Amino acid sequence: MAIRKPVKAKSAPRSTLSDLQLAQVRKLFDPLCVPHADPKIASQLRYGYRLEGPAVIYYETRPDWRGGPEWMIHDVAKFRFTKSTGQWSLFCQFRDLKWHGYEPLPYSPSLAVLLAEVERDPTCIFFG
Repeated sequence: MAIRKPVKAKSAPRSTLSDLQLAQVRKLFDPLCVPHADPKIASQLRYGYRLEGPAVIYYETRPDWRGGPEWMIHDVAKFRFTKSTGQWSLFCQFRDLKWHGYEPLPYSPSLAVLLAEVERDPTCIFFG
Protein backbone atom coordinates (compact mmCIF):
# COMPACT_ATOMS: atom_id res chain seq x y z
CA MET A 1 0.00 0.00 0.00
CA ALA A 2 1.47 3.36 -1.07
CA ILE A 3 1.50 6.25 1.31
CA ARG A 4 0.13 9.41 -0.21
CA LYS A 5 1.49 12.78 0.79
CA PRO A 6 -0.91 15.70 0.96
CA VAL A 7 -0.78 17.86 -2.16
CA LYS A 8 0.36 21.37 -1.41
CA ALA A 9 -1.08 24.27 -3.36
CA LYS A 10 1.47 26.27 -5.32
CA SER A 11 2.41 29.37 -3.44
CA ALA A 12 3.52 32.68 -4.90
CA PRO A 13 7.26 33.31 -4.95
CA ARG A 14 8.41 34.70 -1.63
CA SER A 15 9.39 38.32 -1.44
CA THR A 16 13.09 39.10 -1.38
CA LEU A 17 12.52 42.69 -0.27
CA SER A 18 13.97 43.83 3.05
CA ASP A 19 11.75 44.47 6.06
CA LEU A 20 12.22 48.21 5.56
CA GLN A 21 11.17 47.97 1.89
CA LEU A 22 8.16 45.82 2.81
CA ALA A 23 7.08 48.43 5.34
CA GLN A 24 7.42 51.10 2.66
CA VAL A 25 5.35 49.02 0.22
CA ARG A 26 2.60 48.55 2.80
CA LYS A 27 2.61 52.26 3.69
CA LEU A 28 2.22 53.27 0.04
CA PHE A 29 -0.11 50.55 -1.26
CA ASP A 30 -2.43 49.77 1.68
CA PRO A 31 -4.28 53.12 1.45
CA LEU A 32 -4.93 52.47 -2.27
CA CYS A 33 -6.38 49.03 -1.57
CA VAL A 34 -9.18 49.90 0.86
CA PRO A 35 -12.76 49.48 -0.39
CA HIS A 36 -14.23 52.61 -1.95
CA ALA A 37 -16.60 54.65 0.25
CA ASP A 38 -19.34 54.41 -2.39
CA PRO A 39 -20.81 50.86 -2.12
CA LYS A 40 -21.77 50.88 -5.81
CA ILE A 41 -18.14 51.44 -6.85
CA ALA A 42 -16.82 49.06 -4.17
CA SER A 43 -18.99 46.30 -5.63
CA GLN A 44 -17.52 46.88 -9.11
CA LEU A 45 -13.84 47.74 -8.64
CA ARG A 46 -11.15 46.85 -6.11
CA TYR A 47 -7.38 47.31 -6.00
CA GLY A 48 -4.69 45.12 -4.49
CA TYR A 49 -1.03 44.21 -4.69
CA ARG A 50 1.04 41.08 -4.42
CA LEU A 51 4.72 40.46 -3.79
CA GLU A 52 6.76 38.32 -6.18
CA GLY A 53 10.46 38.09 -5.37
CA PRO A 54 11.92 41.60 -5.67
CA ALA A 55 8.73 42.91 -7.31
CA VAL A 56 5.38 44.39 -6.33
CA ILE A 57 2.47 43.86 -8.72
CA TYR A 58 -0.35 46.41 -8.43
CA TYR A 59 -3.66 45.12 -9.81
CA GLU A 60 -7.36 45.84 -10.04
CA THR A 61 -10.21 43.34 -9.83
CA ARG A 62 -13.66 43.57 -11.37
CA PRO A 63 -16.62 41.19 -11.44
CA ASP A 64 -16.62 38.75 -14.35
CA TRP A 65 -18.27 40.51 -17.30
CA ARG A 66 -20.31 37.37 -18.00
CA GLY A 67 -22.04 37.73 -14.64
CA GLY A 68 -20.30 34.85 -12.87
CA PRO A 69 -19.35 34.99 -9.19
CA GLU A 70 -15.60 35.19 -9.91
CA TRP A 71 -13.66 38.42 -10.04
CA MET A 72 -11.24 39.06 -12.90
CA ILE A 73 -7.73 40.29 -12.06
CA HIS A 74 -6.05 42.85 -14.30
CA ASP A 75 -2.41 43.67 -13.54
CA VAL A 76 -1.88 47.44 -13.67
CA ALA A 77 1.85 47.94 -12.98
CA LYS A 78 4.94 46.14 -11.80
CA PHE A 79 7.59 47.71 -9.59
CA ARG A 80 10.89 45.82 -9.24
CA PHE A 81 13.74 46.66 -6.88
CA THR A 82 17.32 46.06 -8.04
CA LYS A 83 19.72 45.74 -5.11
CA SER A 84 22.88 46.46 -7.09
CA THR A 85 21.62 49.89 -8.21
CA GLY A 86 19.30 50.69 -5.31
CA GLN A 87 16.65 51.65 -7.87
CA TRP A 88 13.01 50.74 -8.41
CA SER A 89 12.00 49.99 -12.01
CA LEU A 90 8.51 50.53 -13.39
CA PHE A 91 6.86 48.19 -15.90
CA CYS A 92 3.55 48.22 -17.77
CA GLN A 93 1.73 45.48 -19.66
CA PHE A 94 1.03 45.73 -23.36
CA ARG A 95 -1.54 43.77 -25.36
CA ASP A 96 0.87 40.82 -25.45
CA LEU A 97 0.42 40.55 -21.63
CA LYS A 98 4.19 40.80 -21.15
CA TRP A 99 5.88 43.33 -18.91
CA HIS A 100 7.70 46.16 -20.68
CA GLY A 101 9.77 48.95 -19.18
CA TYR A 102 7.78 52.16 -18.83
CA GLU A 103 9.79 54.52 -21.03
CA PRO A 104 8.72 57.96 -19.72
CA LEU A 105 9.97 57.11 -16.20
CA PRO A 106 11.80 53.77 -16.26
CA TYR A 107 13.36 53.87 -12.78
CA SER A 108 13.75 55.88 -9.60
CA PRO A 109 15.30 55.41 -6.16
CA SER A 110 11.84 56.31 -4.80
CA LEU A 111 8.97 53.85 -5.03
CA ALA A 112 6.60 56.71 -4.15
CA VAL A 113 7.63 58.64 -7.29
CA LEU A 114 6.89 55.65 -9.52
CA LEU A 115 3.58 54.93 -7.83
CA ALA A 116 2.55 58.58 -8.26
CA GLU A 117 3.34 58.25 -11.99
CA VAL A 118 1.08 55.20 -12.22
CA GLU A 119 -1.75 56.99 -10.40
CA ARG A 120 -1.33 60.06 -12.64
CA ASP A 121 -1.15 57.80 -15.75
CA PRO A 122 -0.19 60.54 -18.25
CA THR A 123 0.13 58.06 -21.14
CA CYS A 124 -3.04 56.09 -20.28
CA ILE A 125 -1.09 52.83 -20.38
CA PHE A 126 -1.90 51.71 -16.84
CA PHE A 127 -5.64 52.33 -16.49
CA GLY A 128 -6.55 52.79 -20.17
